[in-house]
Amino acid sequence: MPELPEVETVRDGLERHVVGRTVRAVEVRRPYSVRRHLAGPGDLVGRLVGRTPVAAVRRGKFLWLPLDRPAGQHPDDALLAHLGMSGQLLVRGSAADVESGDAHPHLRVRLLLEDGGALDFVDQRTFGHVSVADLVPTADGGPGGAGSALSLLPSPVAHIGRDLLDPALDAEAVARAVRRRRTEVKRALLDQGLVSGVGNIYADEGLWRARVHPATPTASLDQVTALRVLDGAAAVMRDALAQGGTSFDALYVNVNGASGYFDRSLAVYGQQGRPCPRCGAPVVRVAFANRSSHYCPVCQAP
Repeated sequence: MPELPEVETVRDGLERHVVGRTVRAVEVRRPYSVRRHLAGPGDLVGRLVGRTPVAAVRRGKFLWLPLDRPAGQHPDDALLAHLGMSGQLLVRGSAADVESGDAHPHLRVRLLLEDGGALDFVDQRTFGHVSVADLVPTADGGPGGAGSALSLLPSPVAHIGRDLLDPALDAEAVARAVRRRRTEVKRALLDQGLVSGVGNIYADEGLWRARVHPATPTASLDQVTALRVLDGAAAVMRDALAQGGTSFDALYVNVNGASGYFDRSLAVYGQQGRPCPRCGAPVVRVAFANRSSHYCPVCQAP
């Protein structure tokens, strides 16, 4: 599943290639991909045609494009997207690109742009979705997310916590909240209401950097250790972002279809049986919530 660095890479591409381009028409190829737009596909089309995205914003794994309003007025709605497990937002820059993209077997929603290009939502496994959502004030009065200074975010995102790369994040408060939970530290990192954007890959890598076992009870952490865990996860995501995210197959791409290469730098995730880069002990893989946890049994001893 795309995590924060992958989604931020897409956000940056949307900011550079889609913001300021007016929507001419919308094609909903698969209604299930707009299931979160409760008023239906027709209403979604009506709210997008003739509108122009004015920014590209992200909080955690959610992306949104605030839509223009009359001059001097703040946006009050946005095109909202979640990539799910395999979603892609692909920019088609020319009429020829649009025509070639038309044959994609997993094209779900297409925004045709007035200048001849298009923005395609492609999703093989169909867990992703797009909708148009009203914008609401942030609970803490800070910016809604990366890419906008406005204190607004889509209503379906209001319950999502700030992410570890958000300048408005209060890390001390998040560390205290982690310690109050009665769970394992990895489960706390994956709680999007607590802190957003961390998924299985970066949880494992962040815990390795912090030298903390993924099953460590959160109540046993002191504040310094809890902050070290958050710092470790943030550091690994910054490193991944610098390389365009983590790509294991063609599903993980930016808006131009290019893959990231951080998978070549992973210390423990997917490295079971290989030597820990820090101490040389074989990396261990164990079952975790229908997925897996990877850790070093020496560096991250329980």
